[in-house]
Parts: sequence; C-alpha cells; structure tokens
Amino acid sequence: MNSLNSVILEGNVVRSPDMRETAKGTPICKFSVAINRWTQYREGMPQKEVSFFDIDAWGDLAKACAQSCEKGRGVRIVGRLKQNRWQDPDGKNKTRIVIVAEHVEFKPKFSLDATAADDARQKSVFQTRTDADSAAFADFSEAAAQAREEQIAAVF
Repeated sequence: MNSLNSVILEGNVVRSPDMRETAKGTPICKFSVAINRWTQYREGMPQKEVSFFDIDAWGDLAKACAQSCEKGRGVRIVGRLKQNRWQDPDGKNKTRIVIVAEHVEFKPKFSLDATAADDARQKSVFQTRTDADSAAFADFSEAAAQAREEQIAAVF
C-alpha cells in the first residue's frame, strides 16, 4: 500500500520554464515557484517568508506548462514530493526534493495597460474562478483527509 504523498501549492512562477525530452522522447518541463507567507513575530510586526520550490511536469502536462508558464504568472499545483539522490564527484551523497506536478492551474494574466472596464471584468472573472477553485479544493482536501483517516484506521 502506498503512503500518502500529496502537495498543494499556490504561488508565482520565478523564471521561464525549461522544456526538455528524455532519451525516449518523453517531454519534461522544469520550473520554479515562489510561495509567500506572512507571519507575525513577538513585536507584532508582520514579516514575509518566501519559499522556492522546483517543479517537474511530465508528458502532456509538461507541454502545457512550457506553453503557459511565464515569469510572474500565478499557478496552483497539485502534485507529490520526490527525493532525488546521487553522489557528487567527491563521493559525497547529495539529495534534492522536487515536486512532481500531477495537475497545474494557471491564474489569469493581467495586463498593465488595460482600461478600467477591462480591469473590473478581469477581476470579476478571477474572483469567480477563485471561488470555484476554492470549492473544488475544499472537496479535494476533505477527500484527502478522509483517505488519511482510513489509512490510519487500517493500521491500528
């Protein structure tokens, strides 16, 4: 039985994606995402915490990411963690954790030269999309929590 390994991230693409193919011709797209989190410390002052994550997308998803990802674009990623292990030339063991994307949603692009009417329309579309996405992810989160509880119950 597989253990639970699921990640949901929402952030912004850091740089243009790197599209390649394996020796057998399978497309792979690599890109990085920045996730911002605000925290409060003892003094009550908010402080920004930024984390960067490397993402790998494979197959048709890789093609879609290569086409739609661009620096600064917002994305929501559902995937799993994968640990890569190797030895460097000095014989030291190295590891790196990447996120293998299983589903990627691209947030709408906003243009800076849009008129006020276009801005209002884009914001309303974004808000509607966000509400629908939030409901879908709430259902996903409930299903994941229930599956986890069933796994724990099966062990004990």
